[in-house]
Amino acid sequence: MGKLTSMLGLLLTHPLEFRTLVQFYLYHETKRDITAQQEHPTSGWDRTSMRRCWEFLDLTSRSFAAVIKELEGDLARTICMYYLIMRGLDTIEDDMTIPDEKKQPILRQFHELTVTPGWNFTENGPDEKDRHLLLEYHIIVEEVNRLAPEYKTVILDICQKMENGMADYAHKAATNGTVYLETIADYDLYCHYVAGLVGEGLTRIWSASGKEASFLCDQLELANSMGLLLQKTNIIRDFREDVEERRFFWPREIWAKYGFNEMKDMYEKGDVEHATWIQSGMVLDALRHACDSLDYLRLLKNQSVFVFCAVPVSMAMATLALCFMNPEMFQRNIKIRKAEAAELIMRSTNTREVALIFREYARKIHHKAKPHDPNFLKISVMCCKIEQWYEQNFPSFVILSERGSTYDSADKRTAVFRAEEKRVAERLAADPRNAPLPQDFFPWELAAYVVGAMLLMLGLSALIVWVMLKFIPQA
Repeated sequence: MGKLTSMLGLLLTHPLEFRTLVQFYLYHETKRDITAQQEHPTSGWDRTSMRRCWEFLDLTSRSFAAVIKELEGDLARTICMYYLIMRGLDTIEDDMTIPDEKKQPILRQFHELTVTPGWNFTENGPDEKDRHLLLEYHIIVEEVNRLAPEYKTVILDICQKMENGMADYAHKAATNGTVYLETIADYDLYCHYVAGLVGEGLTRIWSASGKEASFLCDQLELANSMGLLLQKTNIIRDFREDVEERRFFWPREIWAKYGFNEMKDMYEKGDVEHATWIQSGMVLDALRHACDSLDYLRLLKNQSVFVFCAVPVSMAMATLALCFMNPEMFQRNIKIRKAEAAELIMRSTNTREVALIFREYARKIHHKAKPHDPNFLKISVMCCKIEQWYEQNFPSFVILSERGSTYDSADKRTAVFRAEEKRVAERLAADPRNAPLPQDFFPWELAAYVVGAMLLMLGLSALIVWVMLKFIPQA
């Protein structure tokens, strides 16, 4: 009843958004039903323990559950377990009620505990939202031990790297009372531990599955960058909630130079102008990962893997545009509207469309930028880089259709392209030898010269050696 009421209210207040949601519910088909009989061998739905894991996924993830379930074959089950392990680790690290002397050994041994039959954790505080996952963690352990060895190895390796980074930060927090990230480099390192490593693990799993190219697992810099884009967007959006819970992730290098002594001063002092300048600095820092994320998406060939990666980064760009120069972000947790999220899900199906989404939100950010903001020029340059990436890879004057490609007559580049076509045609008419070389052309004459030169050099070398052996006395 509540959902029907909200939809009726949306129809009256935002009719275009209502139409988008109706289109989403009617036409956006789920690509896979993990409960179907034919999916049981790969989804594990026929096992009680795996069904409980799918329930845990729904309970702990608001955004990733749907796209995880649509991954092909055993990837869905593998990534489900990967997500639950990371969620369990994060739940222990976040729980401030656990003493450091108790937390440290658990964090640093979590990759071993994750494969220890019967292990679970019962000492989370009563207010920890995902404590139920650790109360029944023995079910996670049971299913992890069923994973293919190539997947299990990757997941445990990433878990070990992440747990040590988290343990270091947790120890600092327990020792110093709170942890402030001092520099952008510290901020990048923290985000690497909590998100960049997740991207590395996913990339290695994609390659191990055979659904993506084997070389993809070497693109760890791009994978890390995409993880940082998602994590930094969440950190920006969740500012108020994090500060109230005494989690300080914004680097002091960005906010302290405007006269604030504590992060809470950004909403308590009422200095909205300087607060939004800091906000723009955080968004600027996140945007430097945008083009790397697009480069990563270009490498993917499996559609389900592409959608899994593309939807979150599209929503991240939308969230950055929403937060940018928005003082409300300091007062409450803001989110993009459901209709906007639905539209992004429907559009994020190929690299060109995702790049277009990035360009659209980059333009919105640039439009909201204010010239007196110290970050104005840098924001403009960063938005221009996204624009440049799109134009370099998908020139906007080329119009794609079912009948082929055409060119936008209103775009000046079309005139340049036509002039070049005319020049080539005139050269060809004047002398047919000016015709462009065929795609399969191989310079056989040049190759013959090179081979002949190499044979001549080998012959001369052999002659010199023979002369030396024949006429020079041996010692």
